[in-house]
Amino acid sequence: MASVSPTLILASSSPFRQALLHKLGLPFSSHSPNIDESALAGESAQQLVKRLAYEKALAVAQEYPSALIIGSDQVAINANGDVLGKPGTEENAIAQLKKASDTTVIFATGLCLLNSATGKAQVECEEFKVHFRNLSDEIIERYVKQEQPLNSAGSFKSEGLGIVLFSALEGRDPNALVGLPLILLTDFLANEGIVLPCHG
Repeated sequence: MASVSPTLILASSSPFRQALLHKLGLPFSSHSPNIDESALAGESAQQLVKRLAYEKALAVAQEYPSALIIGSDQVAINANGDVLGKPGTEENAIAQLKKASDTTVIFATGLCLLNSATGKAQVECEEFKVHFRNLSDEIIERYVKQEQPLNSAGSFKSEGLGIVLFSALEGRDPNALVGLPLILLTDFLANEGIVLPCHG
């Protein structure tokens, strides 16, 4: 009797993460987690995104006791080592981009694949560097008004017009910049017996 592949659940309502996961050609469902995303005292950016990716997957696991659940979380880290979260307002977005101008910002994306049947969790952090152009106040304000990146870490959408803000991108997996490192996820899935075409 052929074994049945476990259900794949994306613990996110992000349309961008959903679009990325569709690239793998695997059927999946999405379920938005509801967790507190506050950082803990003394927690590094990398520790934060790994913990939140795991907690998002764990929260959704309550609804799906026999599934593979993908959790992901992302923050940006500026040249001063400050963590840039989602700006929430146009004013905050403008301030973030002014600080990012002519600097390199590191995007840290935590990824978790949780097998809710076995409790096994694979958790890693993927980093990606973005080198920003020297941006004028006018360009920044026009960009924020046009694209409204208020719910995006670092105040831009690389999958949209945000690409014009950069002079270079540096990293293993450009998908990580959007919020779902597919190369790492492919490895995690293979460890759970789900091998994609051309992998391995």
